[in-house]
Amino acid sequence: MIMFDLIDFSQSSFDEAHRLFHGRGHAYPGYEHLSIDWLSPVALITLYKEESSVFLQDLAQQLFDAIEPCTSVQVQYRYLRESPFELLLGEPVTETTVLENGLKYHITLGRSQNTGLFLDMRSGRKWVQEHAKNARVLNLFAYTCAFSVASLAGQAERVLNVDLSRASLTAGRENHRLNNQDLTKVNFQSVDIFKSFGRIKKYGPYDLLVCDPPSFQKGSVDIKRDYKKIIRRLPEFMNPNSLLMLCLNDPDLDELFLKEMVALECPSCEYIESIATPDVFVETMSGKGLKVAIYRYQAQS
Repeated sequence: MIMFDLIDFSQSSFDEAHRLFHGRGHAYPGYEHLSIDWLSPVALITLYKEESSVFLQDLAQQLFDAIEPCTSVQVQYRYLRESPFELLLGEPVTETTVLENGLKYHITLGRSQNTGLFLDMRSGRKWVQEHAKNARVLNLFAYTCAFSVASLAGQAERVLNVDLSRASLTAGRENHRLNNQDLTKVNFQSVDIFKSFGRIKKYGPYDLLVCDPPSFQKGSVDIKRDYKKIIRRLPEFMNPNSLLMLCLNDPDLDELFLKEMVALECPSCEYIESIATPDVFVETMSGKGLKVAIYRYQAQS
């Protein structure tokens, strides 16, 4: 298969979780519907449209043979309802613990659409770890609290994780325990962010904000409509000279949308830089991939 010439199969690359192949970035014609992740000891193929069983079995065998520590090759059918998983080769692994930047994260396979860790955000988590020292961190749309784990690894003073999903926050507690982190420094709030600004303010002010919202969740989030509601509240939440990581993963909204919204809703925010995704997440269509912008909030005098 042509794609195998595009994957680094050196043994050193399998110590930590990462994406092996990213067809979704449209850089490899014919493979736009396909991605492959390494979640030790699982090679996970994700399909966004139907492929033949012969193709899948051939790909599974080549992955199994090429990756020495691989004991399971699975496929997730993202184009089908509920995004089911199927074991193609090896052992039926449904849970595992992976490493990223030396930190441990719990992964589940087959229970829900997502596994527990978004691999395109690796650089963002590293940035947070490097900038969290002595900071009070606000982690909005916390999911399984990977940013919180990175914050405490970076010696944050405390972290507030906010997410509507109680199950995700429970997984977040487990991620902290996996890394032997002090849970007395972490607060978990299972609430609707847009109905809980008062509660968020109660635990502040904060020195570092991470906001990584879903693009759309029926009945709760439409980020094109709702992101500005958070941005205009920043003066209530943040300390002067605080840092903001604002993320956008909607393929229909580019970084200009984010910059224009911040300029309008909170002009006291100064743009600093953008954080690039790992090189494997190459994106040929401008604005389609993950956008991560770093700002500094300067309180108006």
